[in-house]
Amino acid sequence: MKLPRLLFSLLLSLTLWSAMAMASNVSYDSRSLIIDGQRKLLISAAIHYPRSVPGMWPNLVQTAKEGGVDVIETYVFWNGHEPSPGNYYFGGRYDLVKFVKIVEQAGMYLILRIGPFVAAEWYFGGVPVWLHYVPGTVFRTENEPFKFQYHMQKFTAFIVNLMKQEKLFASQGGPIILAQIENEYGYYEKDYGDGGKQYAMWAASMAVSQNIGVPWIMCQQFDAPESVINTCNSFYCDQFTPIYPNKPKIWTENWPGWFQTFGARNPHRPAEDIAYSVARFFQKGGSVQNYYMYHGGTNFGRTSGGPFITTSYDYEAPIDEYGLPRLPKWGHLKQLHRAIKLCEHIMLNSERINVSLGPSQEADVYTDSSGACAAFIANMDDKNDKTVEFRNVSYHLPAWSVSILPDCKNAVFNTAKVGYQSSVVEMLPESLQPSVVSPDKSFKGLKWDVFVEKPGIWGEADFVKNGLVDHINTTKFTTDYLWYTTSIFVGETEAFLKNGSSPVLLIESKGHALHAFVNQELQASASGNGTHPPFKLKTPISLKAGKNEIALLSMTVGLQNAGSFYEWVGAGLTSVNITGFNNGTIDLSAYNWTYKIGLQGEHLGLYKGDGLANANWVSTSEPPRKQPLTWYKVIVDPPPGDEPIGLDMIDMGKGLAWLNGEEIGRYWPRKSPTHGCVKECNYRGKFDPDKCNTGCGGPTQRWYHVPRSWFKQSGNVLVIFEEKGGDPLKIKFSRRKITGVCAIVAENYPSIDLESWPEGNGSNNTIATVHLRCPEGTHISTVNFASFGNPTGSCGSYTQGNCHDPNSTSVVEKVCLNQNKCAIELTEEKFNEDLCPSVPKKLAVEAVCS
Repeated sequence: MKLPRLLFSLLLSLTLWSAMAMASNVSYDSRSLIIDGQRKLLISAAIHYPRSVPGMWPNLVQTAKEGGVDVIETYVFWNGHEPSPGNYYFGGRYDLVKFVKIVEQAGMYLILRIGPFVAAEWYFGGVPVWLHYVPGTVFRTENEPFKFQYHMQKFTAFIVNLMKQEKLFASQGGPIILAQIENEYGYYEKDYGDGGKQYAMWAASMAVSQNIGVPWIMCQQFDAPESVINTCNSFYCDQFTPIYPNKPKIWTENWPGWFQTFGARNPHRPAEDIAYSVARFFQKGGSVQNYYMYHGGTNFGRTSGGPFITTSYDYEAPIDEYGLPRLPKWGHLKQLHRAIKLCEHIMLNSERINVSLGPSQEADVYTDSSGACAAFIANMDDKNDKTVEFRNVSYHLPAWSVSILPDCKNAVFNTAKVGYQSSVVEMLPESLQPSVVSPDKSFKGLKWDVFVEKPGIWGEADFVKNGLVDHINTTKFTTDYLWYTTSIFVGETEAFLKNGSSPVLLIESKGHALHAFVNQELQASASGNGTHPPFKLKTPISLKAGKNEIALLSMTVGLQNAGSFYEWVGAGLTSVNITGFNNGTIDLSAYNWTYKIGLQGEHLGLYKGDGLANANWVSTSEPPRKQPLTWYKVIVDPPPGDEPIGLDMIDMGKGLAWLNGEEIGRYWPRKSPTHGCVKECNYRGKFDPDKCNTGCGGPTQRWYHVPRSWFKQSGNVLVIFEEKGGDPLKIKFSRRKITGVCAIVAENYPSIDLESWPEGNGSNNTIATVHLRCPEGTHISTVNFASFGNPTGSCGSYTQGNCHDPNSTSVVEKVCLNQNKCAIELTEEKFNEDLCPSVPKKLAVEAVCS
């Protein structure tokens, strides 16, 4: 069956692609988008092209398609494409045309969210930093430099014309069926006064004037004009209603997880709640639903926003940062999509009738002119399971769940019943392997090259000024780093020189982080966080009699990416004082300060993959440890295998990393708070980003994605800049590998084969079944756990309940051992159904893939 199914999938893609090659008409009414006369219910997936690499794009798109997705959605990242005025870049990760064509070749549609303000936890919200320094410019309001002279209209038109040249709009036979102008402006419009309203109306008018032949949308734009479709962004959009009655109900951002900031806990959104939100949206007449994100990816280099957004933008999305399906989330949503699609024709060609089934229970029923029927039955009670009567049949509904009945009889899917397998995913460590053997035949270890920065001014100072300057206005984000340096003279009569006490350095900063050096020695570090970037530093310091050098390294950790007038939010030091002198406190804030932008190593290009002959490096087999301001370089072979790779930086402090000149990004295994996490997430009830946190007390981010396509067969140049001190000998690559599978299925779970279930013809007589499948090329080698009865727990931590069939393991082993995939039916022939007769039974299995 495998070959025919593969051929069928290929032929289907070719057919869809051929159909797309002909110009399509995209219109809409109050019910849905209409493409070439056909109404569509569309499932969309956000995949941002610069947050992965071109070598990953085809597999990401295909994995989304296999997950039941029809549409890929992406922002367009203005500051990645126009790094300086009028100079455009569309290479590498920013090859937008290539990305769109990969979507087209997969036979899928695309939603292009041009913005060009995008927020997206991307630095400066996607707007070029240089634009802020064009005189008279104010972002996102009735402002001529921003709109016309420089450059919003110009960039929007540039992208539109690029898409037109490549015939990528559906009206030209391409995949783009919707385009977006602006982004979530409704939250902030009032803060801009009359200029906000004028700007929003201008943006819509400007977009429509581009004549792209497909509709324009504006998300979270509460006063959008009738020329565009206003859309919803939220964890739940079932109650959303478009402004105008002739517009379809579109959900541009359903957040299946959440972003993370350095030093914060790790947020999770359960698959049950995501599925509930999607089912409710379509139950209530929704037409297009987009997951933001479906694959979050990586904020390579210094592209993260926030500030303090982590380098990982995993988002706990259905496809993880490394490109692997996140199970069971991806699989549960795939089954949901299939169940919704079974209802598509009926839902789009009939009126919805609401039927009350209880105080917090209801059905929405669709019946077409032929009598065909589909229904969504919901239990909105967030605590109690309910049994309801619908059309003279009883249906059990877990709390906070929706059952989908494509024929108004058979419940083929329930959002709270997750039967899809989970994966055991491990990061398998691999020591760095040298690419070349030392000329000394007795030494076969790594050879490190080291360069140590001098704290403070290197080379010529950039400028000298009385007082403290804003960090971002000074660096214009050409670097994360700005040195503030001054000196102070200490008289020999100061008491602290004799009594052993220490003066105290007091610093206040608008953000984001700081390392304080006195006389070349690191005294202390401090930083803000994602909810409050400003910070204060109070630390005892060591001063000597005579002249003392004060060198303060200020750092940005991403740039503000949203908010009213966000481009004016600054960073850097605002006051510097030292207490403990005979005469009290000395205020250095108005002293003469000498400034240097960036690091010497950045100026020398030490991060470049081809900078091997740079004379500034010093070679050693024992690189210094716990030493601040140190560059490390090592030449290594790639890790074995073909699994995705993460760079393990758990034993380093904070800094930047590169491979072969490619920017891996900021690393900072900053610890999260020790409180505020849950052991088990209750999916019931409305979700918020703090509901289901994990990772308390652990590093915010330990591993940093290094795409396989960045590796050469040998001679890979890994460069690390460490700010405050770490142990480079403990740096490792780790292979991200699926090493096991788990599943837990109850007897009352829907077990209809959704792939082969015929509309209007289904039967609910099939048997509940546990399905397990190892990755291609591996098989089930060991069954670590199996229990039929009332087991509890989750993948990796299942435990037997007080009801357990002792033959469970042998039954599972008989069916599954040495198989790539297997199916274990919950039947009385296999298991003891007489066991604990009053207890609802389920089967939990955990197996090893080898």
